[in-house]
Amino acid sequence: KLHSDLDKGVGSVKYTLSGDGAGTVFTIDETTGDIHAIRSLDREEKPFYTLRAQAVDVDTKKPLEPESEFIIKVQDINDNEPKFLDGPYVASVPEMSPVGAYVLQVKATDADDPTYGNSARVVYSILQGQPYFSIDPKTGVIRTALPNMDREVKEQYQVLIQAKDMGGQLGGLAGTTTVNITLTDVNDNPPRFPKSIFHLKVPETSHIGSAIGRIRAVDPDFGKNAEIEYNIVPGDGGNLFDITTDEYTQEGVIKLKKPLDFETKKAYTFKVEASNLHLDHRFHSVGPFKDTATVKINVLDMDEPPVFSKPMYTMEVYEDTPVGTIIGAVTAQDLDAGSSAVRYFMDWKNDVDSYFTIDATEGTIATNELLDRESTAQYNFSIIASKVSNPLLTSKVNVIINVLDVNEFPPEISVPYETSVCENAKPGQVIQTITAADKDLSPAGQRFSFKLSSEASNKPNFTVHDYRNNTAGIETRRNGYSRRQQELYFLPIVIEDSSYPVQSSTNTLTIRVCRCDSDGTIQSCNVEAIFLPVGLSTGALIAILLCIVILLVIVVLYVALRRQKKKDTLMTSKEDIRDNVIHYDDEGGGEEDTQAFDIGALRNPKVIEDNKIRRDIKPDTLRFTRHRPPAEDNTDIRDFINQRLQENDVDPSAPPYDSLATYAYEGNGSVAESLSSIDSLTTEADQDYDYLSDWGPRFKILADMFGEESYNPDKVT
Repeated sequence: KLHSDLDKGVGSVKYTLSGDGAGTVFTIDETTGDIHAIRSLDREEKPFYTLRAQAVDVDTKKPLEPESEFIIKVQDINDNEPKFLDGPYVASVPEMSPVGAYVLQVKATDADDPTYGNSARVVYSILQGQPYFSIDPKTGVIRTALPNMDREVKEQYQVLIQAKDMGGQLGGLAGTTTVNITLTDVNDNPPRFPKSIFHLKVPETSHIGSAIGRIRAVDPDFGKNAEIEYNIVPGDGGNLFDITTDEYTQEGVIKLKKPLDFETKKAYTFKVEASNLHLDHRFHSVGPFKDTATVKINVLDMDEPPVFSKPMYTMEVYEDTPVGTIIGAVTAQDLDAGSSAVRYFMDWKNDVDSYFTIDATEGTIATNELLDRESTAQYNFSIIASKVSNPLLTSKVNVIINVLDVNEFPPEISVPYETSVCENAKPGQVIQTITAADKDLSPAGQRFSFKLSSEASNKPNFTVHDYRNNTAGIETRRNGYSRRQQELYFLPIVIEDSSYPVQSSTNTLTIRVCRCDSDGTIQSCNVEAIFLPVGLSTGALIAILLCIVILLVIVVLYVALRRQKKKDTLMTSKEDIRDNVIHYDDEGGGEEDTQAFDIGALRNPKVIEDNKIRRDIKPDTLRFTRHRPPAEDNTDIRDFINQRLQENDVDPSAPPYDSLATYAYEGNGSVAESLSSIDSLTTEADQDYDYLSDWGPRFKILADMFGEESYNPDKVT
């Protein structure tokens, strides 16, 4: 309420209101001076309003008093509940932790006025999660409330936290959040064998180094805390066997060190000790973290099917492996005394099995089709092994083949960096942070490592600091740089990924020396600024480069013209040769080839000039009209051939022309002399050609041909 001393209550004074919220939030009665709020107020929206009031004479409209300013403060009420802005929470605490071990701190925020009353005073409490955990009502720190909480009993806990204002009193507003707490593993459990005696049966034909059995100790811990080491306690038969740990199943694999003989000894007994590799000193008082079991092995002498060396085979192959590549092998043995051979077969069930083949003898598995990891990442099929001596005795093993992604591309610098260093740089100053990228589909947890190349690591200019988070920093190693001495530095950086096979690349980072002020702000990096003291401008440098380019073009044109002239000269000479020499790249068919020559050459010498195409060579596109010789020419040809036969019969020195095929002369001193039938006897009596078989393998075909059919002079043409 506003009131002026000059107001006598007769209605001569008028009150006015102006300022923040006047007319919209607050209004004033012009006659009485009463101020009213015309809408709801929210302190969290606006905590106070500044207003100005004045009393004015109703008749003269003049102020009766100077304008006065006053502030209306909005008093807070508890209308906002506490809120957990970071919830829900996830936390972990080691198992077997003592009471009061720190887990997590939660925090709730109340928008009410903390300076007025208890509206913003928050108290924390646990609604769900007791009696395992407790919370500090003031700080919100969650701690363990029970000792020796065991992860093997219960691993996950869900705790419901409440934050209530008004100091937790009745009528206060509350907010809740969830905290998921996981107990992490510690090595608080020793390995234990599920039974004290293990019985194994081993055929006497087992090979040295082969796995003859598996035993397992159970450790309820997780991860490295559950890793077990097996050892054979020295004793009866212990020197014949060895035991190793399967890192995937934590089983003890018993292997044969020396050969077994059923007739010599039929059974062996020894003890195996299982112990943890990673011990926790806090639990030494529990007892020794190891256990012992007895292994009894009986040597068998009986007919059995082939035995695979593993109960299951797991193989890996890269997706770009060529077809036919061997990716692994399965091994089965006949352990009987007879030791029969083993054959391998695919157990065909579906079309997936067609992607692989197996060698029936060796048991090697090879790819039969190209594999695509994005299409099928794993193949599962069975292999059957059978004995050759008894095919009914078979055994089956499961094979799992995992298709691996190929790491094809090396990592590179993700973006081209424009790196600069100040002339007044100090040692150890980071001038650039670089990142890397890989075109391959990087697996989860892919890491890139950065380092200088071997040739640059000895130079005292710059170094690379690998931050081990796929980034690296370029740091200076000198106290100051000079642009006059060297404007650009080329820093070779080797980036390597963590995939298989490991890929690496060398990336060159160009570092420009710049002039900077005392604060490190770059002022000039251009080339012209360096050469100005020498007297060379940018235009002069461009002119020099153009002259060099023109000279290079002239030299290239001159060399090209010289080569063209030489080529023309060679082509001319080759054309002259081709006018006189004809090259044939075909091979004759031997003495049985009767189509190698054109008999038309005997009819008329002009035919040789008119038609030079050989009969044993298929023409490309030429087609000739076939001229049928006159009937009377046949008599002339026959007379000509008979005349030539008579002349050759009389003249033994003339070369033979059997079926118009020419053969090279064998030379003087040949034991076989002439093989032509033209110089043979003209009688019709049968001749004996059995002596041809005595001349060796070179005349075998000729001896077989004349041995089957007698000589007939009428067949000579």
